[in-house]
Amino acid sequence: MDAVTLLGIALALSMDAFAVAVATGISLAPLTGRRVFRMAFHFGLFQALMPIAGWTAGRVISDFIGTFDHWVAFGLLLFVGGKMIFDVLHGGDASRTRQDPTRGWDLVLLSIATSIDALAVGLSMALLGSSIIIPALVIGVITASLTAIGMLLGRKIGNLWGKRVEVVGGLILIAIGVNIVVEHLTA
Repeated sequence: MDAVTLLGIALALSMDAFAVAVATGISLAPLTGRRVFRMAFHFGLFQALMPIAGWTAGRVISDFIGTFDHWVAFGLLLFVGGKMIFDVLHGGDASRTRQDPTRGWDLVLLSIATSIDALAVGLSMALLGSSIIIPALVIGVITASLTAIGMLLGRKIGNLWGKRVEVVGGLILIAIGVNIVVEHLTA
């Protein structure tokens, strides 16, 4: 696989993580270096491990996963985005400090939801006879970098538009989930 193709794949796979990072940056206060690192690290790690898992799983499991992977991603993003909107609408200002999507199960769910499509990419690489280690590393590093950039960009947007943007952040997560389902159903 040539470098341009690999870079294109890595950028495409990292777009969901970037969008989620922007939404998180919008809603998270305060945005610390530790939080940015945690989310960037986990998103990059999951994005690097999923192609390896897909590559390892082979053709048998791909047919099984391919039938419902988009629904899993949709459900996870719907849950996290819905929870984010609910907390904003019912939690007042306390929700900004209480909820931290860079920790615990929220982080795990977001990491899985944004990287599940990388599973299919890994499987495709196995079918093409490509190696997986270098592509997985490139995908992980690019995703981690774009996640950090997205969180910082989201914080800037959040500072400009205030609390109402947190609802937009939750809606963005839900829209990403809907988009994943629509793409899979119309493909």
